[in-house]
Amino acid sequence: MKKIILITGGAGFIGSHVVRRLVNKYEDYTIVNLDKLTYAGNLENLIDIESSSNYIFEKGDIVDKAFVDNLFLKYAFSDVIHLAAESHVDRSIENPMEFIMTNVVGTVNLLNAAKETWKNNFEGKLFYHVSTDEVYGSLGEVGLFTESTPYDPRSPYSSSKASSDHFVRAYENTYNLPTIISNCSNNYGSFQFPEKLIPLFIHNIKNEKPLPVYGDGKYTRDWLYVEDHAAAIDLIFHKGKVGETYNIGGFNEWQNIELIQLLCKIMDEKLGKEAGSSAKLITYIKDRPGHDKRYAIDASKLNKQLGWQPSLDFEEGLEKTVSWYLENDIWLSNVTSGEYLTYYENQYASK
Repeated sequence: MKKIILITGGAGFIGSHVVRRLVNKYEDYTIVNLDKLTYAGNLENLIDIESSSNYIFEKGDIVDKAFVDNLFLKYAFSDVIHLAAESHVDRSIENPMEFIMTNVVGTVNLLNAAKETWKNNFEGKLFYHVSTDEVYGSLGEVGLFTESTPYDPRSPYSSSKASSDHFVRAYENTYNLPTIISNCSNNYGSFQFPEKLIPLFIHNIKNEKPLPVYGDGKYTRDWLYVEDHAAAIDLIFHKGKVGETYNIGGFNEWQNIELIQLLCKIMDEKLGKEAGSSAKLITYIKDRPGHDKRYAIDASKLNKQLGWQPSLDFEEGLEKTVSWYLENDIWLSNVTSGEYLTYYENQYASK
């Protein structure tokens, strides 16, 4: 059966890497990229494949039920890979309703459209929901999140993603909708909107602006190179077992302050600065509410069952990422304007 795959949020950071991979790798698939093109959705991310014969872009909002229903009627999708989401914790603290609408209502709109379009003829169909490790809450100094870790979301963002995960499972259990969920750790790499730590700090170091560090900076995250995440999604989509959940992590824990110090060192080398120059920009600011201390993913199920593992160690991936942002300064300049600058002033400069 010829696949017509809907990828939501395909102009965003992770989504654009997934779209590019599938368009280039599977010429017999039709890839329909649905994106609202909010501040984090950028079609410049996909210039290299925009004229491909198996690629279609549709602008729209998954919160708009009528639009979603009509899109399913128009294309009769065989599969959905759902990445569209509001994802920045700080923004969720400022405006939780936006996260509820997109991440919960939008997901349910997609589930309903898939259920009605496929009409219980589920053979060869799949609704693949891409989620986050933040639904599991916070870890102590030891331990890892597994697929059976109880949910304990701590922010409006993670709560909205946990809710969407529950709805996906409910539609599988209630309506037998074929679903898969993956929960991933922090991603980094090219085309990431510079509200997130690594591209934000690359931009700030280059422009000699402060590097705002929450609290004591000793918050620990598991970092995953975005192209490795796209490869895992590709593998899970094709080889994963319906009804299963797969954790995707980099086996790669770093405290924020240690990551920032490594980033400063790399930037000093790349920019020809005196060693230690960039680190002088580190500025400690008031901690954000409900800040989770540590995330760490156990991705051994994905490794053992499907054979996936990260392709890069973190130092190599981070250096590659820094080089990309420095070589694509026009892209970075284009997205660090307008709404983003206003948000940045409200979120960081005033603290």
